[in-house]
This record gives sequence, structure tokens and C-alpha cells, in this order.
Amino acid sequence: MLHFTTYKQDKHTEWVTFVHGAGGSSSIWFRQLRDFRKHFNVLLVDLRGHGKSKKPIYEKLKEYTFDKIGDEVIEVLDHLQIRSTHFVGISLGTIIIREITERYPERTRSMIMGGAVMKLNLRGQILMRLGVLLKSVVPYLLLYRFFAFIIMPRKKHRESRNLFINEAKKLYQKEFKRWFTLVAEVNPLLKWFRIKDAGIPTLYIMGSEDHMFLPSITKLVQDHDSSELFVIPDCGHVVNVERPDVFNNKAIHFLQQLD
Repeated sequence: MLHFTTYKQDKHTEWVTFVHGAGGSSSIWFRQLRDFRKHFNVLLVDLRGHGKSKKPIYEKLKEYTFDKIGDEVIEVLDHLQIRSTHFVGISLGTIIIREITERYPERTRSMIMGGAVMKLNLRGQILMRLGVLLKSVVPYLLLYRFFAFIIMPRKKHRESRNLFINEAKKLYQKEFKRWFTLVAEVNPLLKWFRIKDAGIPTLYIMGSEDHMFLPSITKLVQDHDSSELFVIPDCGHVVNVERPDVFNNKAIHFLQQLD
């Protein structure tokens, strides 16, 4: 089972489950914990191969698909007897949340998608394909640094960039390659998501400088009645790290309005 951490008030309080992105870990939510714990039960998970989910079983699993990764999150929910939860995700974690919600809508009360990935633009697709070709000959950390810089290029994004690079250093090289290959195949899955409206209350929190992903999210929200977009000015991809106060206030207000 994935490693997880809980912060529980009581059985009557609603749950919020945080899902990190590729190369990160549950530690990236440290600036959310204090605020969210005041209002909700909180569940943090480390996805396979990340954080403290590095047991030998995950090293041996070679089949990496989004549905299998989603089922591992569901396994944790079942273990904790959490019937339904609000999900909060960042970057690739938003894809995992959406995939879970498509198959198990009854488990999702709402989705908060930070730095959401819903389409790789042409530049992103070319870069990912290039990365797949080079992953066996270029040191994986060099490759990760390159893509972190492409997604978070500005000087003000340095903290977020360094945080993800430092977390990626903790990954095994084989683990990194498996996740990288999974991300490179993401567009067909996202196309299916864009066609469907899950009907679950959804808040997208994006940075105005997240040029690789913001345009597709803007169009997506226009087409889906159950979705709302909030753009943080002068902010890049990793919105929960760059502007945690704005992120927390907007997300918690959104959840409280659902009551």
C-alpha cells in the first residue's frame, strides 16, 4: 500500500485528499496543511516510487498506467474507510484525480486542480517525445532539470523549480524513466477527459504565467458548466508553492461554498 499520512479532526468532518505530481512527494503540501487542518480531515499520499512509497514492491512493478496508479489511491481510501473525499492535486496529480473520478465518481465530492495538465501543446508534445528518445542516454536529473525549466522558466519560479528538482533527486532512475514514459503518452487520455464533463464541482487554480497549460484549461472551463477557473496573477505552474495564501484561501472558500 502507498505510504500515507492523516490529520483527523473527527468522523463527521469531511476529508480532503492531496495528490502530488511526478517527481514530487506529499511534502510539497507543507504550506497547505495548517490552513486545511482547521476545517477538514486531511489525507496526504505518496504515489508509487515517490516520497516514502519506495518499498521493494513498487520497484518491481513495471506496468505504469494511470488507472493502476489511481487504484492505489483508492486502496488507501478503502483502508481508511473514506467513502468520499474532496481531492486537491497539482500538475500530474490532477490527471490522476480526474482518472479516479471518471471511474469512481461516487468517491469524489469535488476537485481542486492546481497547475492542471489537460493538454500538452505542440511544444510540450515535441519536448516529451524528445525526452523519451534521450532518457536512456541523458542522465535523468539533467533531463528533469531541463523540463522543470521549460515549465517554470522565470527567475521568480526558482523556488518551485528547485523544490521539484530536489524531490526528483530522491527517485530511482528506473522509477523516473517509467513515470516519464507514462507522461509522454498522456494526450490520448486527456482528449477523452476534455470531451466528457464529469459533473463534479471543479475548481482550476492556475498561474497567469503557466503558458504551457493555461490556454487549454481556459477553453476547457468554457465548455464545462461544472468547472470554475481562478487565475493567480504573476504566478507560474506550481501555484500552491508560489502563492500559498491565495491558493489556500480560494480553495477553502470553494469547498465551504459547497456545503
